[in-house]
Amino acid sequence: MKILIVDDEKLLVKGIKFNLEQDGYDVETAYDGEEALRMARDKSISLIVLDLMLPEIDGLTVCQKVREFSQVPIIMLTAKTEDMDKILGLDYGADDYMTKPFNILELKARIKAILRRTSNQDNTDKTKFSSGSIELNYNLRRVKVSGRLIELTAKEFDLCELFATNPGKVYSRENLLDIIWGYDYPGDARTVDVHVRRLREKIEPDAANPTYILTKWGVGYYFKEN
Repeated sequence: MKILIVDDEKLLVKGIKFNLEQDGYDVETAYDGEEALRMARDKSISLIVLDLMLPEIDGLTVCQKVREFSQVPIIMLTAKTEDMDKILGLDYGADDYMTKPFNILELKARIKAILRRTSNQDNTDKTKFSSGSIELNYNLRRVKVSGRLIELTAKEFDLCELFATNPGKVYSRENLLDIIWGYDYPGDARTVDVHVRRLREKIEPDAANPTYILTKWGVGYYFKEN
């Protein structure tokens, strides 16, 4: 697995690189937004750890531009604690975020969990689910709507898969945080809302009036087969 670390704090990058290489990862590094975009395009990257505050191009813009050509998992690093910065990162396509300073063991655990979910363990297995115009290929982690391939981030696919495999079951925001992000994830319910909204925008015929991922007011979200 090749991981790209993007941060202008060279000592921090050196420390993360050392720790990840000890776990057997191949690590690439970049120190500004332009370099990060070039490497994301030119190299086969499995995951990006991306700082919010970068020279040349800021992390949010880098995240947004990467999403134009790749669904590689992205963990956003931020020294800011405001909720809006975290929500913006998720809204721009990040899969996860961590606030500096952070524990390197937690970062490694997050990376391992995301890569485990996104790794394709058997490309030949075509296990699928379909409902209405939606078709999921679980092992290839692909979603099609009306025959058109839809690009989902890792967390968006995890949500879609969970809902589709448990139609009618209502999940509270807290349930979804525990299942998709992990019980010790420091985020809040708005993280779930942002991802559900983005998922609806991609798979629903009309995101404002969803027919697949519905809201049980005061409780949570559930999937309705069509």
